[in-house]
Amino acid sequence: MSGSPPRPFIPVNTPDIGPRERELVAECLAEGWVSSEGPWIERFEAACASRFRRRHAIAVSNGSAALDAAVAALRLGPGDEVIVPTFTIISCAAAVIRAGATPIFVDADPVTWCLDPALVAEAISPRTKAIMPVHIYGLPCDMDPILSLAAKHGLAVIEDAAEVHGQHYKGRPCGSFGDLSTLSFYANKHVTTGEGGMILTDDDALASRCRSLRNLFFTAERRFVHDELGWNLRMGSLQAALGIAQLERLDECIDRKRVLGGKYRELLGNISGITLPAESAHGSDNHYWVFGIVLDESAGLNAGDAMTALAAEGVGTRPFFFPMHRQPVFERMGLNDGRARPVAERLATRGFYLPSGLKTDEGQVIRIAAVVRHALT
Repeated sequence: MSGSPPRPFIPVNTPDIGPRERELVAECLAEGWVSSEGPWIERFEAACASRFRRRHAIAVSNGSAALDAAVAALRLGPGDEVIVPTFTIISCAAAVIRAGATPIFVDADPVTWCLDPALVAEAISPRTKAIMPVHIYGLPCDMDPILSLAAKHGLAVIEDAAEVHGQHYKGRPCGSFGDLSTLSFYANKHVTTGEGGMILTDDDALASRCRSLRNLFFTAERRFVHDELGWNLRMGSLQAALGIAQLERLDECIDRKRVLGGKYRELLGNISGITLPAESAHGSDNHYWVFGIVLDESAGLNAGDAMTALAAEGVGTRPFFFPMHRQPVFERMGLNDGRARPVAERLATRGFYLPSGLKTDEGQVIRIAAVVRHALT
């Protein structure tokens, strides 16, 4: 393969922006709504609240901002512990730390790669105040035991549904569980606004507090008078217009992702030395936000070696999450307790994901699979 002429590079993700998106953004521009004020934000929030079966949706600037506001809305702070998966994006732990609270890192389930509820139970202490389950790479976290633990111990639940737009857990939409849920609308998500996020809740008081936190905590009585410190976490109207159109196409996008995932499974399923993502969990089929593979020890190379080989053939990849308990910044803070989290550590060393964007076509998947097969055989 290395002697073949150069072929076009296949990126990990390219967003699918269609005529409906351009139509609504142009309409928003024509109306002059470019800031965080006006009807487009309200329309997008209402559409998200309906889709995710929540009473309230609060649009913010990105998914990390949503987590920051959610943690602050619950008034978590010094002396409090929040159980966080070690196999996730750093935004989850960073939101806890910025609030002055302490993240307690818990390992992943070896099948779904999501937070392991059995280990959550072991991690609860008298200082625990919240649990932050994160749905990973297209499969839902096992929410029932987590919600039961939270109810038993009087804990809040912040559900991070950034990677599972449109996914369900036992018939309920991911994003509809717990005290607060958060979404990201980054460019690689099923619904994108370029940058953007959403906080979802059924609690009127928490919704009101999140709206204040995202808007510098202006008081209702008089502008420029502040009872607390908030942030400018507002989403702009142009992003909201884009998001409305994207949300209208969410089911179409999920169908497309599942076709891509099925094609990968067909072409990679008989290659020895790799583990493919689980096809389903907790009654829900994987919707393959990304298509990840894990190299077995018998493969003879680790994820970094495989990614280098694929890059040489024009195939983009991304590594899996690096465990939170091993992050250099958190080790300097003394947050590494020295205990292994073997599932997350193995996933980080041996896992990566293949091009999975909505613009990835079947011919590209066939080419990618051939490159993977050559690299591993």
